[in-house]
Amino acid sequence: MLHTFIDWILATVHDWGYTGIFILMALESTVLPVPSELVLIPAGYLAHQGQMNFGLIVLASTAGSLVGASLNYVVSMWLGRPFLERWGRYFFVRPELLHKTDAFFLKHGAVSTFTGRLIPGIRHLISIPAGLTRMNLGAFAFYTCLGAGLWSLILTLFGYFLGGNEALIKEYQHHITVGVIVFVALIIGGYVWWQKRR
Repeated sequence: MLHTFIDWILATVHDWGYTGIFILMALESTVLPVPSELVLIPAGYLAHQGQMNFGLIVLASTAGSLVGASLNYVVSMWLGRPFLERWGRYFFVRPELLHKTDAFFLKHGAVSTFTGRLIPGIRHLISIPAGLTRMNLGAFAFYTCLGAGLWSLILTLFGYFLGGNEALIKEYQHHITVGVIVFVALIIGGYVWWQKRR
């Protein structure tokens, strides 16, 4: 089943082009398990072969990510927030915790949304607390696009330069993850230092 699912993703990228990238990345930014690596690395390789435009791949991916993340945001804001305010205490989510989360996202929502888009496992979930805390929609969209665009650029470049060599992909793919995590850690460290200076 997993093999069939992967084949479907690859076929969608190849046959549907930019529309397929948009749809798959929108799904990846919801809670559905669509690995962005299986979407953008093959797309980058197609760009290397001259079959797709590199810039349009990144644009379609970023736009799709924004649409999927915005869906999470809206659902969390309109359904999740009232539910937690009314029933959250039965799930160990007391009003005090919601207020603390609101205060945190009011102060640190921008850096949380940006860096969250770069961390595997968190990337597609960071829009949920943003919606629950009613983060400013304009700021949410800007930092989502910033993080999603950077992630899309990294994976597309990876596919562009290594997409034809499966052995190299397996060898260096974890280096990308480690590098991105280190980059995120540096951003957070710099942000904390800046906050303390303020």
